[in-house]
Amino acid sequence: MLQAERQEENSQSMDTEVPHKTDMATVNYLCIGCPLGCRLEVDADTSTNTVVEVRGFSCRRGKEYAIQEHTAPLRLVTTTVAVVDGLWPRLPVRSREPVPKDKVRTICERLRSIRVSAPVASGAIIWIDDQGSGTEIVAARTMPVREAHDRQLDQCQK
Repeated sequence: MLQAERQEENSQSMDTEVPHKTDMATVNYLCIGCPLGCRLEVDADTSTNTVVEVRGFSCRRGKEYAIQEHTAPLRLVTTTVAVVDGLWPRLPVRSREPVPKDKVRTICERLRSIRVSAPVASGAIIWIDDQGSGTEIVAARTMPVREAHDRQLDQCQK
């Protein structure tokens, strides 16, 4: 009789469903989607990296930003490149579209070796990342050519 009771208990325990335990984590972000700068809290399942809940947003953009930032963060690349015969020695450039955060350093390292010749118009394509994202890097301002007499003054001062 004792054995029959044990079998009954085992069959009952097999019928009860044990809830699947998920590892949840709360991550905080400061929203840059609008000027309010909401403090966002994202609850996410760490095993699948999926967002379960977003709290603290005041507008639709805040929720979208939190989900994007948690699942696949993007950044605009802003830096400078060297200029030959330009009024200034460096030309500010930026990416036309945001790029994955983990590719920013690689793109900046590639841009370090680029030299452009003045004049350069604002918005001109300086470089296209052909080894990955296909991101276009464009001039963020116009770069005029140094005047001939400025170049002569530089040579005299050397």
